[in-house]
Amino acid sequence: MNRRMFARRMLGILSLLAFSGSTMNAHVLNTQALELLKQFPDSDPMPVLFLGHGSPMYAITDTEFGRAFAALAGKMPKPHAILCVSAHWETRGTWLTAMSNPRTIHDFGGFPQALFDVQYPAPGSPVLAQTAQQLITTAPVGLDDGEWGLDHGTWSVIRHMYPNADIPVVQLSLDRFKSPQAHYDLAKELSALRRKGVLIVGSGNIVHNLRMLEWGRDETEPFGFDWALETDQKVKEAILSGNHPYLIDFRNNGQGFNLSIPTAEHYLPLLYTLALQEKSDNVLIFNDKPVQGSLTMTSVALGL
Repeated sequence: MNRRMFARRMLGILSLLAFSGSTMNAHVLNTQALELLKQFPDSDPMPVLFLGHGSPMYAITDTEFGRAFAALAGKMPKPHAILCVSAHWETRGTWLTAMSNPRTIHDFGGFPQALFDVQYPAPGSPVLAQTAQQLITTAPVGLDDGEWGLDHGTWSVIRHMYPNADIPVVQLSLDRFKSPQAHYDLAKELSALRRKGVLIVGSGNIVHNLRMLEWGRDETEPFGFDWALETDQKVKEAILSGNHPYLIDFRNNGQGFNLSIPTAEHYLPLLYTLALQEKSDNVLIFNDKPVQGSLTMTSVALGL
């Protein structure tokens, strides 16, 4: 990190430390958010998505998962902008990418050069980042104007939906020190964006245990360990019944959940999606397939 970037990050941290959770400050933030929202045209409620992204290689190979993402894009209005919560951007505190031209991040290793050659040159949206920052009053939010960009949790799925990279994309980080309930509550504050043409996407996997993955098994053949299938099924049932408390409290749902979700970062984006669900939203579960034993590609669309 160079001195300029370090100075920017320190200023951001100082702004977070200066945050106050008082009712008066929350009112001011909401007023600022309303003014910023006026810069986006009104729309019917946009769908909210949770996309199982799986292997980075799915970004450049022809799979049923990528085809389903592309088909999904054809069933919804083209968004004015995209806000993505990726499993691959964990931070101390909550951050938003706020640069005009986010770089494509290749945050992986051991894959063919063709994957590292992929660029997804979508523009950013500083205005959307500022708007989301002001909408969130439950926690301080920093604006990153140069350190991060679009990681593969974002571009590996979005490029199937919008291959022309002509829609502005902003990423929202996962604060690794927040509880699942705090993540869910924070996500709820972004609901106004749905009526401003913003597509909100969570990118992760419901079952994601790479240590137990059967790497040599054919990825095109569905296969899941019993505990993985059981967990995935329970999660789907809770999604369909609207039992969000059960999904928020996943650490108390038994050994199958603990094996399926050894670390929370790939699961938490699902909570962001569910927090934005409205009563009238229909629920579509797709890409419902286990891969190599301990990973599921299960994806969810709300309000399609």
